[in-house]
Formats: sequence, structure tokens, C-alpha cells
Amino acid sequence: MTDIKSFDINSLSEYLVENGFEKFRGKQVYSWLVKGVTSFDQMSNIPQKLREFLESNTYISFAEIKRKQISKIDGTVKYLFKFNDGEYVESVVMNYHHGYSICISSQVGCKMGCTFCATGKSGFSRSLTPSEMLCQIESAQKDLGIRISNVVIMGMGEPLDNYDNVLKFLHLVSSSDNLNIGMRHITLSTCGIVPRIYDLADENLQITLSVSLHASNDAIRSKTMPINRKYSIEELIKACKYYINITNRRISFEYAMISGVNDRDKDAEELSNLLFGMLCHVNLIPVNNVNGNNFRKSDIKRQKAFCDILANKGITATVRRTLGSDIDASCGQLKRNFDKGGV
Repeated sequence: MTDIKSFDINSLSEYLVENGFEKFRGKQVYSWLVKGVTSFDQMSNIPQKLREFLESNTYISFAEIKRKQISKIDGTVKYLFKFNDGEYVESVVMNYHHGYSICISSQVGCKMGCTFCATGKSGFSRSLTPSEMLCQIESAQKDLGIRISNVVIMGMGEPLDNYDNVLKFLHLVSSSDNLNIGMRHITLSTCGIVPRIYDLADENLQITLSVSLHASNDAIRSKTMPINRKYSIEELIKACKYYINITNRRISFEYAMISGVNDRDKDAEELSNLLFGMLCHVNLIPVNNVNGNNFRKSDIKRQKAFCDILANKGITATVRRTLGSDIDASCGQLKRNFDKGGV
């Protein structure tokens, strides 16, 4: 069965022509898909013969809301979505002064095994299709009655481990024929799959690249992020500099502050030296408490001291505001509880 929502409008038209239907039918069918229909019977202006063909040869992806949590603190909404095959992922909708942002997943689970991440502890099932990434946005918009203006691919999974599908998604979601969310309003987060950073740079898209760094040296990073054993910090920073040079886009480095592990003054000094002269910004993130490890977030005083050291070295840094703290808004936690029968 063909995943019809992962087609762009031209590919869909070509697919229908190849199967004996008029080219203009592609635009008609595509417009229904963008409206979020879940059944071919809902396509009222499509001939019965075409609907029967589509029913027999294709399927429409959906993201069914299985669980929804709303923060009483700041209104952040967390979803557990169920796909056609019964797999689940999480998404989070946040309301900022500039509009609504959604953090979506790119895989069911994750292979990367970062020790501070709840998703990695659930194992890996499969990568998501372009349509399944779209469906997370569509379902949230429909449920909340809003327009989402910013997308962050920072939920469950490693986007660059699902490179081809994520690239297709980026072109679909930004298309004027689809959700029309501009590339400049999209952030892609990676733990550092170096070859794919070079590939993404050569695409020269106007997205923001966010790199999960979380340490200033290989010794600490290799303990918390297994990917570092394959691609060292030196290799990663070299790829990031290439990305900046090709795209002229600032990179955002994510740094989860873990008390007593990577939040000392000497870590801040080392990080400053590592990033000196780069077009970048550092997001300092108080690490989430995850069952199964002993990591605890740095206290507010330590966060400020770390940030001040970076600033004094000319590195722009901010401590990320925590949203949805009362609903465990960081991805992976809701699904883990669901898998255990806890929700």
C-alpha cells in the first residue's frame, strides 16, 4: 500500500496519470489530504472509480489522539499520538508570544541511547514517514483550533537517522500547497550524525540547526552520548563550521546541565574555547529527571554562573525556560508510562 500523504502535489499527479487517471485529479485529491480527511469516501468531488482505486492501493496516515495532557502552569499541551499501525509517539504544543510552536517526533523510539533521555530507554521501533510527521501538526491544530507557526523536530527520535523522510517532510510542510510553514520557522535537532550534517548543509535550507552537545570534551560526552564514540567533538564542530559557512545560518547548541557532571566552571571555560568565533547560540537546559539514572539538574545559581562565564567569553547563551513541567513535557516520558500501563 502506498502512503499517499507523503506525496507532494506533483508526485501525486504523476502517480495518478501512471495509473490511468487525469492529471488534474492529483490537485483535487491533494486538497482533500491537506484538509485532513481520514477516508477516501470524504472526497465528495472525486469519481467513484478513483476512490475505489485509492482505497485498494493507498492509505491515508493519521495521528489519533490517544492521550492529552494540559499544563495548569502555562497551558502547554502534550499529546500521545497513535498511528495506523498501532505505534505511538509524543508531540508538545507550546504557546509563545510569537505564536504556537509544536515539537514533533521523527521516529518511534530512538537508537542513540543518550543516558539522560527518556525516549532512548524505550528502545527503537521504526522511523516515521513524512506524512506521519505532518499528521502530528494537523491533529494538534484541529484539536486546539489554532494555527501552528513554528515546528521543532526535537521530539522522539534522531531526525538525521531518518534523513530522507525528514527532508521530504521539510519540503512538504513548507510548501504553499500544504501547511505553508516557512523553513525559517523550523528547527531540526540532532545529536551529531556528522555525515548527515554535511549533507544537510549542502541542501542549503533556511532551517535552524540545533545540535545537542551537552559536554565540552570527549570524555564526558562519550559517557552520556554514545554517538560521540563514533563522531568525536572535534569532528562534530568541524561539520558545524561547514554548515555555518555554507548556509550562513546560526547554529543553536543544546547543553543539558547535569549537576556535578558538566556544569562546573572549567566546563564553561572549555565550552567557550570550543565555540569561540562561531556563529552560534547556546541553550542551557536544566536536565530532566528521568527514572533509571541519577542525574539531577543544576541549581539556579550554577546555571547563572555557567551562563555568565560563556557571556564573558563572547558566547551568547540563555537558560531555556521550562514549559509543561507539571506534565513531564519532555518527550519520551508519557509513552514510557503508557507502555507500562500507567496512563
